[in-house]
Amino acid sequence: MLTKQEIKDYLKRLGLEIDTPSKEFLSEMHRAHVEKVPWHTIDIFAGKPTPIDIKSSVQHIVNQGSGYCFHLNGAFSVLLRSLGYNVSLHRAGVQPKGKEPRMDSYHLGVSVTMMDAVIHKEQRWIVDVGLGDMPYDPLPMIVGEYEQGPFRYKIRPSEVAANGWRLENDPIAPFAGVDFDPEVVGDVEEFKSQHEFLSKSPDSVWGNLLLIQNRHNKGSNELRGCVFSQRTVDGIQKSEITNKFMWFELLADVFGEKLDRYSKLEKDEIWKKVIRIHENCIGFN
Repeated sequence: MLTKQEIKDYLKRLGLEIDTPSKEFLSEMHRAHVEKVPWHTIDIFAGKPTPIDIKSSVQHIVNQGSGYCFHLNGAFSVLLRSLGYNVSLHRAGVQPKGKEPRMDSYHLGVSVTMMDAVIHKEQRWIVDVGLGDMPYDPLPMIVGEYEQGPFRYKIRPSEVAANGWRLENDPIAPFAGVDFDPEVVGDVEEFKSQHEFLSKSPDSVWGNLLLIQNRHNKGSNELRGCVFSQRTVDGIQKSEITNKFMWFELLADVFGEKLDRYSKLEKDEIWKKVIRIHENCIGFN
């Protein structure tokens, strides 16, 4: 559990103040999280991966850092639990497009169970601030289709996790969907070996792919290396950002990522690696 000061500091990062547990406050926190705390691979790309234990993840986020699912969902889950929500962690697996669905624990799933004031009974919600193309609001664990801005999601039973559920991603999103195991796991330590592979193995895609994404009520933003994408109801607009100053300015202005934890030399090295990979890809194509 977080201390009162840690809760206050975390909510300050989200631009919020403490409130009593409710579906409305849960949604408010979820939206603020995916807007203000981007999903990214910057620390892995830079060779400075952050541990995924809860204490480290919470402090990292409070101090303007971020990360990927293990950091974001891990930290958010303990914030919710500390505020009085009934939270469960689950093994999950993300299905890339062109691949088969899987349950490989390379994603940390979170669900919240609470009384629904409309149907007057307990309802479970998928609460996920740690997906790249993340839902803007929590999604009810009820089979159906859900529209959030330009994104359309589907919830249905999983075919790879017995009694589990599946979140089908938007049709033009980068990955097809994610499957969740219904069994509750104790804590994020269950995912330590997966994090070790993703953050340190030469075979991990994240070591050579700088990717940062966030959501807003009308769409999403993504910076993939030097390619900046903005998605709205009007479609996807892409542009190349190959100017160093503009690239760092974009990180700060659009994603709130100023890289203050990195020295000037380290930021220079990040940029050199980004532009080198970008130019090599152009040359290859």
